[in-house]
Amino acid sequence: MDNRHRLSSRCLERGAVNPVTLAVVVIVVALAIAAWFLIFKPYRDAAAGMTPGTPSAQKATASREAPPANVDALSVDQLLAEARTAMNDQRLVAPAGNNAFEFYMKVLQKQPGNQVAADALRETFSYGAAATEQTINQREFTEAQREIDLLAKADPENYTLTILRSKLDAQRKTLDREQQQALDAQKAQQLAQQNAAAAAKQQAEQAAEAQRLQAAKEQAAPAGAAQQPAAAAERPAAPAARQAAPQADAISDAVLIRQVSPRYPTAAMRANQEGWVDVELTVGTDGTVGNVTVVDSQPKHVFDRSAIDAVSRWEYKPATRNGEPMAVTLRRRLQFNLGR
Repeated sequence: MDNRHRLSSRCLERGAVNPVTLAVVVIVVALAIAAWFLIFKPYRDAAAGMTPGTPSAQKATASREAPPANVDALSVDQLLAEARTAMNDQRLVAPAGNNAFEFYMKVLQKQPGNQVAADALRETFSYGAAATEQTINQREFTEAQREIDLLAKADPENYTLTILRSKLDAQRKTLDREQQQALDAQKAQQLAQQNAAAAAKQQAEQAAEAQRLQAAKEQAAPAGAAQQPAAAAERPAAPAARQAAPQADAISDAVLIRQVSPRYPTAAMRANQEGWVDVELTVGTDGTVGNVTVVDSQPKHVFDRSAIDAVSRWEYKPATRNGEPMAVTLRRRLQFNLGR
């Protein structure tokens, strides 16, 4: 008995390891190795796949391989393997049915306490949110809404969801505003083309009227010249000024040289109203327009101000009598039509 006690004391003095202590150390090492392969390594691989500059992060687009034929029939280990593959292929939240988030959530449905899936969803949430934000910026609104809903299932209380929803709403409003602006610009262009066509038609009509008056004056001139000798024979003693008196005065009409198209009232455009305005104006000896008044209009008081503003800026070549400028009063009608 004394010999065994002395032997044990000598072993302790020499530093021999207690068998119980050795067993505890072996168990701890085994647990650490298992934790490395089951928990830490999958997370490190997933994070490495999302780190900028790595080969996975440099892929132009996510893999579009077909999803497993029957996801519900997969085991937990198979689902985790699918999730890791999707992470490496940048398929975080898309495409639908074949992405890491859906695989991890399917794992939690089969095994609610699975720590690998729960931690993976938490640690990769920010990367999934970044991918969803890129989808929003590309204006793929339906897909973006699906991805937001998927993120909400993984972490419904995460504040990032509020930011993503706000960005999605803002992008939708921006697109609606751009489309409305394009439509308004198209309508304005059509209206300008119609106004230009109406102005050209009016100028052509005025030029034709001026030619008709000039032709009528030229036809009347020979008759006046034929009557002059008879008048001179009856009054041989009349002075030269009296002999020229019977000749008609040479009068030329005012000719429009600058026409300003009226602005279509915004309220009338929104109400799809059309109409016309008759105005009376005075063309001065310098060709400027003044005393513009509305004689009649339909509908009343809708287009009056726009017509007056436009006509007041017209310019004419003044009317003349015997080569001398004179003021004249004219009446014109302005049409307001919407293009359809």
